[in-house]
Amino acid sequence: MALRQTEMAMAELSRAGVDALLCVVKTSGDLFLDRPLHQLSGQGVFCREIDEQMLLGKIDLAVHSMKDLPTKRPPELGIAAVLKRDSPFDILVSRDGSRLDELAAGAVVGTSSMRRSAQLRRERPDLRISNVRGNLQTRLRKLDEGGYDALILALAGLQRMGYDDMDYQVLDGEMFVPSANQGTIVVVAVRDTIGEKAAGLIDHAPTRAETLAERAVMERVGGGCVVPMAVHAEHRDGGLRVVAEVLSLDGSRFVRVEEMIPADDYLRSALELGKRLAEMGGAKLVDEAVRAIGSR
Repeated sequence: MALRQTEMAMAELSRAGVDALLCVVKTSGDLFLDRPLHQLSGQGVFCREIDEQMLLGKIDLAVHSMKDLPTKRPPELGIAAVLKRDSPFDILVSRDGSRLDELAAGAVVGTSSMRRSAQLRRERPDLRISNVRGNLQTRLRKLDEGGYDALILALAGLQRMGYDDMDYQVLDGEMFVPSANQGTIVVVAVRDTIGEKAAGLIDHAPTRAETLAERAVMERVGGGCVVPMAVHAEHRDGGLRVVAEVLSLDGSRFVRVEEMIPADDYLRSALELGKRLAEMGGAKLVDEAVRAIGSR
């Protein structure tokens, strides 16, 4: 997936008249596939090693899934480009074609996401949630082999890898609010460099506004990847409609906000929205999740 996303960014750069060479960097997040993501060392497990290569001057640009990019970043590095967003929504793929409401009680659903697990438990507490890691092909193979009855995946990933002709169910985005920045590719560069200037040619301003608003909410509430948190911003009626929620790990409790914020002042408004979400009980759920995960 990382390679495919990099190729997509390079194609955009080529169309803008910029030549680029591909450099593959293996990260810890790619190597330790036997562990859930929240058990790896801190947030940004897919980014740290690449950041180091960039700060050493060995690469000029780095391409990431934006949802994997931590909100706390080295000050020397900036978001040079945000590509036009693909679908931010989740899908359910089942072995026998069943939809979510058709899965039998006790069916095993695979996901490595704390957010998806909590939302799934909220909607179907009778299902069994099981961790699944690996690339898309590996996950689908495990489904076919009977290790899972269904998987929850990102629609954007399925489409990027050419699997969008499969039978799947797009999950309701109001019930399964996406993770912040899901479906978005970001290009990072050292600030004030030729690389940053070149990447700026492929920046998609509407997606940048949506995703930075989502990141502002997430940063204000806190918690990182161990917290079941969802944030989705979308341009609508001249502003940004933002839906954000924080859930308990078992999905039985949650706090949620839905609000239109002005497009010309979205960062300040998003931070205020995040503050309200935290004060409504989001901060308490964050602390609860961090303590629970840390004790495992």
